[in-house]
Amino acid sequence: MAAELNAMTTRTSNDISPDGAPLELLFEQSHLPRLPLPALLEANYGGPLGFASPRVFANFVSSVDGVVALPGDSESGQIISGRNTADRFVMGLLRACADAVLLGAGTFRHSRGHLWQPDRIYPAAASLFAEARRALGLRPAPRLVLVSASGELDVNEPALHDALIVTTQRGEARLRGRAPESARVVVSGAERIELARVLELMREQGLQQVLTEGGPSLFSELVAGGLIDELFVTSAPSLFGRFAQDQRKSLADGLDLGGKKMELLSARRHGSHLFLRYAFAKSAA
Repeated sequence: MAAELNAMTTRTSNDISPDGAPLELLFEQSHLPRLPLPALLEANYGGPLGFASPRVFANFVSSVDGVVALPGDSESGQIISGRNTADRFVMGLLRACADAVLLGAGTFRHSRGHLWQPDRIYPAAASLFAEARRALGLRPAPRLVLVSASGELDVNEPALHDALIVTTQRGEARLRGRAPESARVVVSGAERIELARVLELMREQGLQQVLTEGGPSLFSELVAGGLIDELFVTSAPSLFGRFAQDQRKSLADGLDLGGKKMELLSARRHGSHLFLRYAFAKSAA
């Protein structure tokens, strides 16, 4: 009987493991919080995962030479990661822990038809992601919070259902009467959106654990404003190169961040991909 149970556990674990193998833990600080996640999610992540609350954390995949966004209409992350299953698993796991996913309009436009939900990026663990959200007292899916100063959005995108759209006065005028009835449109300024106010608005609605998946410009503004606590970055074993006016973007784009300090919290490996977790200096303790 014990052998049968062990075999069943192995089969189930392999069913959700990225390419049949869990992430390998290389380093982790001992003081990190631990969330009550299903054992199989922890096993395949290579150990526990947790956050203090409230928390704003980012997740990106980057080439070794620092490229995170490519020009054109394709979804950059899948190209840069090489469609790596472990990267998709970590994306799903972080979404499963989040109250909301915060996005810039550029990332939204380049991800047509996508829903920022755990099971959409890694279907193999859908039931475990749902179990995790129930254990954490979260709604079935994280709420999408979309920042768009212009309001130039495809209002037929399914992800806008029940989304919170933060825009300017001119953006609100463009979206008026066009946004889905289930979406909420909030004006955060006449011409410019203050991200600090966006986060305040989210906290007022009980959205404490905020995951941002981009883009690089939004991430830079969050870092510059001291508004982000942690960064998860997958280092993909790839090189893309840069050249003048190539429109490829690095992890933090558009602002001088002056050598912003971070502290390594954990490092994991899956094949030749590295999964690194950092805390920004203000949150390192």
